[in-house]
Amino acid sequence: MDTVELARYLIGKVAVHDSDDGRLSGRIVETEAYPVGDSAGHAFRGETRSNASLFLGPGHAHVYFTYGSSFMLNVTSEAVGVGAGVLLRALEPFDGIDRMQRFRGGAGLLDLARGPGRLTQAMQIDLRQDGLDLCAAGPLWLATSGRKTGAIGTSVRIGLTRNVDRKLRFYERANPYVSGPKRLRG
Repeated sequence: MDTVELARYLIGKVAVHDSDDGRLSGRIVETEAYPVGDSAGHAFRGETRSNASLFLGPGHAHVYFTYGSSFMLNVTSEAVGVGAGVLLRALEPFDGIDRMQRFRGGAGLLDLARGPGRLTQAMQIDLRQDGLDLCAAGPLWLATSGRKTGAIGTSVRIGLTRNVDRKLRFYERANPYVSGPKRLRG
């Protein structure tokens, strides 16, 4: 499965973080693909110490710090040695909502994990999870959902300055937990 296919496939799956304090989880409702050769992707200039987890092979966590304030969580998508990934942009919270609200300073339910920085803050994801295998037993993993996924929309990615016109953002249409401007949520 390539990066773009994975970005679409992850809609409706569940991200789970089993921490010492209990389980935090949410259904993935929005993703963005950063395929091989994409100048907006972290792997574009090759492997470095800070992006090495992107090159581990499919299904690993690539966590990085950006904007001086937020962690971002990506799912690696290509073969070992080939860097590419899918950014998780928004979750519909399931388990641990009360704790997520505490981690997010009392934010309302709709805003707990709407946006990639909010998502990692609510789910307590930081550099300690970088490189974890999301398809194996461990503290951070991906699961299937018992709920049917609604229609999937596509749009341009949000907040980029390079490769801005590519429709590589996927989201569950009409889901109130999707981030971004209203014109990109319909």
